[in-house]
Amino acid sequence: MGDKMSEKEKKEQEEMELQWIQLKKDFGDKVAGETTKEKMKRKIKENPLVPIGCLATAGALSYGLWSFRRGEKRMAQMMMRTRIVAQGLTVVALMVGVILSTVKK
Repeated sequence: MGDKMSEKEKKEQEEMELQWIQLKKDFGDKVAGETTKEKMKRKIKENPLVPIGCLATAGALSYGLWSFRRGEKRMAQMMMRTRIVAQGLTVVALMVGVILSTVKK
């Protein structure tokens, strides 16, 4: 037997490969041959609140850490709370975007 696969094993492997190809088609890009940059632009147009939320989260985190380093504890605490709110809103925007894209299909 060794390295040789039986006909049944070959057939199973072939079916698995076909399933992966079908999954890639089902969940792949809307436009065939779309580059990563084009896909990113399309996704930002579809749901612009997600990148805005990411930037707000990163900004609040950065400013909060900077304030903490400078000894401004009250501002640092406020920025950490702001970060939590921005992060939560970003997650909500992601969920809404997923739901809307599912409804469109």
